[in-house]
Amino acid sequence: MERWVVTAKKADFRKIGQRFHIDPVTARIIRNRDIIEEGEIDEYLNGNLRSLHSARLMKDMDKAVALIRQAVEEKRKIRIIGDYDIDGVMSTYILLEGMTRIGACVDTYIPDRIQDGYGMHEHLVHRAADDGIEMIITCDNGIAAAKEIALAKSLGMTMIVTDHHNIPYEEKDGVRTSILPPADAVVNPKQEDCAYPFKHLCGAAVAYKLITALYEDWEISPDEHEGFLEMVAIATVGDVMDLLGENRILVKEGLKRLQHPKNLGIKALIEATQLSQKLIGAYHIGFVLGPCINASGRLDTASRSLQLLKASTREEAAKLAGDLQAMNESRKAMTAKGVEAAVELVETSSLKEDRVLVVYLPDCHESLAGIIAGRLREKYHKPVFVLTRGEKDVKGSGRSIETYSMYDELIKCKELLIQFGGHPMAAGLSLAEENVPMFRNMINDACTLTERDLMPKITIDVPMPLSYLRTSLVEELTLLEPFGKGNPRPLFAQKGICVLESRILGKNRNVVQMKVKDGAGNVIPAVYFGDGDSFARRASLPEPMDIVYYPQIHSWQGRESLRITIQNYQ
Repeated sequence: MERWVVTAKKADFRKIGQRFHIDPVTARIIRNRDIIEEGEIDEYLNGNLRSLHSARLMKDMDKAVALIRQAVEEKRKIRIIGDYDIDGVMSTYILLEGMTRIGACVDTYIPDRIQDGYGMHEHLVHRAADDGIEMIITCDNGIAAAKEIALAKSLGMTMIVTDHHNIPYEEKDGVRTSILPPADAVVNPKQEDCAYPFKHLCGAAVAYKLITALYEDWEISPDEHEGFLEMVAIATVGDVMDLLGENRILVKEGLKRLQHPKNLGIKALIEATQLSQKLIGAYHIGFVLGPCINASGRLDTASRSLQLLKASTREEAAKLAGDLQAMNESRKAMTAKGVEAAVELVETSSLKEDRVLVVYLPDCHESLAGIIAGRLREKYHKPVFVLTRGEKDVKGSGRSIETYSMYDELIKCKELLIQFGGHPMAAGLSLAEENVPMFRNMINDACTLTERDLMPKITIDVPMPLSYLRTSLVEELTLLEPFGKGNPRPLFAQKGICVLESRILGKNRNVVQMKVKDGAGNVIPAVYFGDGDSFARRASLPEPMDIVYYPQIHSWQGRESLRITIQNYQ
C-alpha cells in the first residue's frame, strides 16, 4: 500500500509568478520545497558562485589556514587522510591538489575498507609518526576520532579535521553534550557554534571551502579553485546530500563544467561509460559515474579512483577508467546475488515482522552491505542494516527512511557497538558477532515507528489536469533542476485516466508505451517503467485509474513532443 499525499503549502503563487516571471505552478513547486522568502526564491532560481558564503565564516577556518601556512613555510610533512567512498576520494583529491599548489610537502592515505576500516585508526597515526609526518589533515572523517587524534597530538603532530558528519554527543537527563576531538582546528559546519549559514555540505565541499580560503590567503586567482567544482558536484550527488541552498549552486556549477571536463580522469570515465554524447546531469552522477568511482573502494582500493583523478595523460586515464568501469560491472553482479540472498532470508524467517530489518549475511563482501541495505529499504520501506563478517568483527551499513534517524537510534545501542557513525539516513557500524541477535532485538525494542510511518509516501506537488500541460511549462520546469534528494522531480496527479493503445517492450517486459485519455477527452502519449504485465492487467479493467506522473519533452528522430511518465497508479 502507498500513501498519496498532496503538498498543500500556502502562498500567493500568482504574485510569486509575476515577481519572478514564472508560472504559478512552478511557484507552487518552489514553495513546496520550503523556499519561502524572496531572497531564497531568487537564489534557488538564479544562484551562482557569487551567492556562496565566505569560507571564513566556518569555525576554525582562519586557525586552519594559519596552521597550514606555518607548516608550508617550515616545510613540514603533511598527510591527508581521507575515506574510501566517492566523497572521501573527491575530498582527498581537492586537498592534495590545492595543498600542492601552495607549495606544501604533502601526501595522502585513503584507508582500505577491509584492512583499515573507516576513518582514523591508531595504527594509521603510528604509521604517520613512523613516516615523519608532522601534520595530519582529515577529510570526510575525523569528527568521531577523539581517541586517535589525542594519540596524534601526544606524538607531536598538528591535527586539522575537515568533516561534515554529525558531531558525536552524549545525552544525560535529556541534555545533549557534543564531543569534539582535541584537534588544533575542527572545520565542520555542523558544530553548534559554527557561524557558517549552510550546514549540509558534503566532505568534498568542506575541503573545497578550505582550499578557497588558502588560495585567498596565497592570493591565487579564484579561477583556479573553481576547477574543483567538477569534483564537488560529483561528491555532493554521490554522497546523497540535499540539493538545496549552497549544494544546489555547487552542483549546478559543477554540472556546467562536466559538459567539458578539464580533469583527464573524469573525461575518460565519461567516455568509458558512453556518456560522452549526453548532457551530464545529476542522474548520471548518481547512477553511472558515481558507482564506478565507488567500485574501487568496494572491491579493491579507493586509491585507484584517486589515481584516475591524478592521471596526467589520456592513455593513463583511459586505462584507469576502463578498469573502474569493469570493476563496477563485477560489483553489480555481486550485488544482485547479495540482494537475492537477503530477500530470501527476510521472506523465510521472522525478520519480515520486524520494523527495523537487521540482516546478517556472513559471507557477503562487506563493501556491498550499504547497497544491499538500500535495495531492501526500497523493497520493504523499512530501515535496514545489512551486516557481514569482517576479519575481526561484524561490520555493517544501514539505510533509512525519512521518519527514522539512523544515527540517533544507533546511539541508543552504543554499548553493543565497537564503532559507529553516519547521518539520519545512512550509517556504518561494527560489533562483535555474538552481539548480532541482541542488536536486532535492541534496535527494534527502541523503535517507535508506526504502521503509517512504514507506508511508502508518494508526495504530489500539484493535482494537475493533462489539459494544463504545454511545452512552455515543461521547459520552465527545467529551471528547478538538478533534481535529487531534498529537491525531487516535481510530481503531478490526475484521477480518471483511461489507457489507450498500450504495448509492453523490453526483454524484461518492464516498459509500457501507450496513450492515455482523461475524462475531458484530452489524449497524450505516456510511458511506464516497471512491471509491465501488472500495469497492463490494471489498465485493461473498465474502471479508469488515478496516476502520479511527470511531464517531459520527448525527442525522437529530430521531432519533439510532450509525453508523460507515469510513476505510480492506483
